[in-house]
Amino acid sequence: MTAKISLCMIVKNEGQTLSRCLNSVSGLVHEIIIVDTGSTDSTCDIARQNGAILHHFPWNDNFSDARNASLELAQGDWILFLDGDEEISSEGREVLSQLVENKTVEGYFVTIMNHLGKEGWIETVPDLVFRLFRNKKEYHFRGAIHEQIADVIIEKNPQARYQVAEGLILIHHGYLDEVIKEKDKKLRNLTLIERELAQNPTNQLLQYHYGVELFRAERYADAAAVLIKSANDLDPNTIYLPKLLRYIVIAQHSSGQLQEALHSATHGLKFFPNYADLYYYTGLILLDLKHYSQAQNAFLQALSMPEQPPQYASFGGVRGFRSYYYLAQIAESFLDEEEALKYYLYSLRDNPNFTHALESLVSILKPTKEPEYAMECLEKVCDFCTPSANRLMGDIYFRHGAYGLALKYLDQAEDAFDIKLRKAICLIQERRFFEALRLLEDFPPESPEYPIATVNRLFYFWIQDKSRKVRTLWQELHAFGLAPDTENVISLFLAYSGENTAAPQLILGPEGMLLLLDIVQRLIAMREFKRAMYFLHSLHPHCMNEYYLKIAQLWINYGEESRAIPFLQSFLRTTPSAEAHFQLAEIHFQLEQLAEAEKHYKAAVDLDQKTPRYYIRLINLYSVWRRNILKEALEKYPESDVFKKLSEEVSSNHERAD
Repeated sequence: MTAKISLCMIVKNEGQTLSRCLNSVSGLVHEIIIVDTGSTDSTCDIARQNGAILHHFPWNDNFSDARNASLELAQGDWILFLDGDEEISSEGREVLSQLVENKTVEGYFVTIMNHLGKEGWIETVPDLVFRLFRNKKEYHFRGAIHEQIADVIIEKNPQARYQVAEGLILIHHGYLDEVIKEKDKKLRNLTLIERELAQNPTNQLLQYHYGVELFRAERYADAAAVLIKSANDLDPNTIYLPKLLRYIVIAQHSSGQLQEALHSATHGLKFFPNYADLYYYTGLILLDLKHYSQAQNAFLQALSMPEQPPQYASFGGVRGFRSYYYLAQIAESFLDEEEALKYYLYSLRDNPNFTHALESLVSILKPTKEPEYAMECLEKVCDFCTPSANRLMGDIYFRHGAYGLALKYLDQAEDAFDIKLRKAICLIQERRFFEALRLLEDFPPESPEYPIATVNRLFYFWIQDKSRKVRTLWQELHAFGLAPDTENVISLFLAYSGENTAAPQLILGPEGMLLLLDIVQRLIAMREFKRAMYFLHSLHPHCMNEYYLKIAQLWINYGEESRAIPFLQSFLRTTPSAEAHFQLAEIHFQLEQLAEAEKHYKAAVDLDQKTPRYYIRLINLYSVWRRNILKEALEKYPESDVFKKLSEEVSSNHERAD
């Protein structure tokens, strides 16, 4: 006789997901029991349409009470319980009926694939959960939140045997950022679990769940303390111990307890020597401590680990694209761009949607300085054959200020208003003014993008010195009731005359500075240096202090390194900065002003002795300097065997280094 399965669910306002859940079990279960705790949407109608036994249960802040109400109604031999935001995978459908025919098993742990992140960027993290068990009247859930029944079954039936349900996979959508925000799960869960812990303060499982909820609420130090407490004297065979150890490590890491986190990771690997996540987080911690070689070894260890068991709940990419990405970052720290490019490519091959690697790859290729080379390199290794891929590439180039390249890809992306706006901006940057204006005039006044389109029309006419058009558009923007900072920046277009313009001394907040620096970047990209300096001179020096480095980088990005020098020098007058000294040294090295470069490289090393690229560039400088001195010496003493020998040694060493 075939065993019967009762699907038991508790729901509230699951109208968007319930049909998907019920469709996934269609034909697999013999009855559907749904306990509704107060839905105000279409949940109950969907339940009835799917033939469910619907029971209304007044919510009392206790998940177990609601779950047990569903068990009271179940008539099947087995209980399968799901949440409304879950579903059985297609491959899981084939094995469910076989699992319940096993006479020796009392219940099953099931693999659940948690989908995390945002729509369009979703990652999956596996876990093991107890979801399928025999229906017996003495089996009831326990716990107001994170309700449990596996422990209860063992208490009632010490001979009960559990197995992992091979092939049965659940898919959970409830951890997507939008869903969490909508349901405010974090606050709800913390409130319920704190109430439960007040009644059961020594319950280690409750402490574990409390620590996890504290971590999700970004209370990292509190989470670490609670999780450590929950781990004390815990049975090493506890199924959630691997996850608990990982949470301790990342909570300590997130709260800045780096040495403690490193110790916890090392301790965890003694229990689980093949746990890729612990190697990966060890790498992150060591990288924060600037222990580069050890960090590199940790990431390589993570990559070498075997397939992770479900109870590890291994985070996606730790044995692939994430570790490759940080290996590339380490290579960049040593100015080894070839090695960095290799690892960024490995990262993208493992996960083509991992845009951090693509962004970093683009940065190395310097698309604002060498656009054709950057495009050629990327098209050799990346496939841009879909509109979405072209949009992604266009957006990345746009963010990097490579407007010509951005336009090439945005032209092949799906048409949308935000795409149209970016294309118009790129057309202005390419001085294809008529085409740009045609796109900008396409935005109707009721469009959310209309004010931004109008600003760009103003910019379009200003670049062409059409002052009457500029004033008309400024009046239109003024009528919108702009924020004070925005109005101050836009007003600068009116004040510019082109001849020794006396600019005001504005003090802007972050939003105003963001707008002004965007205008400056675009002007630099267009080689409109006089206009760019007009906007920069309009800022009060006090306002400039924290932006000098960023402004210098804008000049450097477009190959105008010498124009960056005054901004770096101004920054260093008020702020000791290894990075500012390094940037100055790089510029002077490029200009073959070696003595000045040496001074700034040494200053960078003195301020930060843990950043390897400062040492590497200083060594490179001394190598160049030595070759130059030897060349000069040989010109003066061409017959000297000493200088000839030294020159041969230097050449040989240089070839080996290459």
